[in-house]
Amino acid sequence: MTPTASAPTSLEPFGARLRRAMDTRGPLCVGIDPHGSLLTDWGLGDDIAGLERFARTTVEALADRVAVLKPQSAFFERFGSRGIAVLEKTVAEARAAGALVLMDAKRGDIGSTMGAYAATYLNQGSPLFSDAVTVSPYLGFESLRPALDAAALSGSGVFVLALTSNPEGAEVQRATAADGRPVARLMLDHMAAENAGVTPLGSVGAVVGATLGDVGVDLAINGPLLAPGIGAQGATPADLPGVFGTAVGNVVPSVSRGVLRHGPDLGALREAAKRFADEVRVAVGGA
Repeated sequence: MTPTASAPTSLEPFGARLRRAMDTRGPLCVGIDPHGSLLTDWGLGDDIAGLERFARTTVEALADRVAVLKPQSAFFERFGSRGIAVLEKTVAEARAAGALVLMDAKRGDIGSTMGAYAATYLNQGSPLFSDAVTVSPYLGFESLRPALDAAALSGSGVFVLALTSNPEGAEVQRATAADGRPVARLMLDHMAAENAGVTPLGSVGAVVGATLGDVGVDLAINGPLLAPGIGAQGATPADLPGVFGTAVGNVVPSVSRGVLRHGPDLGALREAAKRFADEVRVAVGGA
């Protein structure tokens, strides 16, 4: 069927767009995490005006130069409908400036509810349409099917929680599945199957904490690997090869406070992001 003017056409697959952005802008994701403490550090109020100024400044400083910006939805949601309006504007302005937007929402549910989450973030007609979204598979990987299908249709991506850095995660992620595999390994195998045969990079990514050290599993899923924990949480770019091994070339390290604490000065934010991006290039240069 020929698309009509009112029907958005599918984008180039997210994996291809991400690979190109990483190669040209450097493999770095910067979180937009408007913690109350960060707003205060920037001399802003912990209110809707402070939220809007914080988000707008971060986008102005970074959206034309980093590969990925990752708004943390919860810090916008806490302000209710006015916060969501700021989030909508942040997503639109970041994408217009050339950054890929990864919505950090960590949604997970079943059936029509998962379908509604998919429509919220992965349908081009939605005000919150993003290039990718984080999701939780711990209602079973197939519970994510509405999001996986919606992403494939629109050219978006999903990042699936696999091995997170919080200590509590191990009781689920390191548990043994019915077939004897660790649950995280099972989830990674599902992701690899979704990405099989895709070039240059699949659009189903995994979230793996950069603070974990040797995770003891193969992370080569032919998809991107979002690595939170660089900076304030203690990991450094130099740690990445030890965590991700031969898959380190597909890692998208995520930094939030390590960059954001340098605001609201635009030049300082840009310099901090450039420094992290340069350090990542050096760390993964042999991959």
